This record gives sequence, structure tokens and C-alpha cells, in this order.
Amino acid sequence: MNILILSGSPRKGGNTDLLVEAFVKGASQKHHVEVVSVRDYKVNPCMGCNACFRNESYTCAQKDDMPLIYEKMAVADMLVIASPVYFYGISAQLKAVIDRCHNPIRDTFPIQKMALLLVGAASLPELFDAILTEYQLCLNFFKMEDAGRVLVRRVKDKGDIKNTDALQEAYELGARC
Repeated sequence: MNILILSGSPRKGGNTDLLVEAFVKGASQKHHVEVVSVRDYKVNPCMGCNACFRNESYTCAQKDDMPLIYEKMAVADMLVIASPVYFYGISAQLKAVIDRCHNPIRDTFPIQKMALLLVGAASLPELFDAILTEYQLCLNFFKMEDAGRVLVRRVKDKGDIKNTDALQEAYELGARC
């Protein structure tokens, strides 16, 4: 299986990156895994112009790095969304990538499964609720299987995640895929 991880952390080497690395260690034993750190790509937000719906190649009117990410999604069997949580949502950088999947090219992707890796500083029980709602809506709309979730609270400073069970959970989730 080809697994594509979209990692939304703007902070290199932070807790989200460590969680992704643990998942990769587990999943790469049986699968090909590629990580796209969206901080390394210039992706503009969707403008809602629908130009992509008006041409056969689904070409976006914007000229940025999103076509490179589409190419990776076009060969992925599974998609993993990884992000720090800012004000109860995923990072702005990752949100821009997801919103650009408004493009009808998304219907050509072979993705059958999706997993979610989230890291948040707060301890509130409802910390992930908004993201989980959007995640479930995407699973339903695209008829994808939920491969699993690792949701980590009370993780703020770089390396805090090492003091939790989350890295082991992410490794095990990757190994189960």
C-alpha cells in the first residue's frame, strides 16, 4: 500500500513531526510511506473560482506547488492527516492543502483509507471535536475507511510528546495499517 502523510506542522522537529516519525516507523515495515511536510510547499488558499471545474485537466488557476501534492495523492492508497491544533482547528498551512482538494481531480485519487494524528496543548475534552467532525464528513463523502486516530492533549513545547504514550500509539497504528 502507498501511504501519503500530509503533515501540517510549521515547526520543524516539533511534536507533530515526532508523532509522524513514529507512525512511519510502524507503517514502513509493510508499506511505502511518503511524508509531505506542507511547510516545504507553497500552497495558496482556494479562491473558489471553480476554474478547475471548467477544464478537462482540472488545472487550477493558481500557480503554486499544489500540483506536486496532487501527483502524490494520485498514487496514494491511504492518506494520513497530521497536524498541531490551533484554536480547535488544523494548521492554516494544512487547511490550505485540504481546501485545494475542492478540485474535481480529487475524484481520480485511489485513496481508500484515512488516519488522523493530532497534537494539542490544551486539555479540554472537546479540543478535537471540530476536526473530528470534518474528518468524519470527509470519510463519509469519499466513502473511505477510518484507519485510526491518535489524539494527543497537553503537548505544547517541543519534545513534550516524548512524555506520553502517543509515540507508541502512532507506531502501533502504523504497524496495523
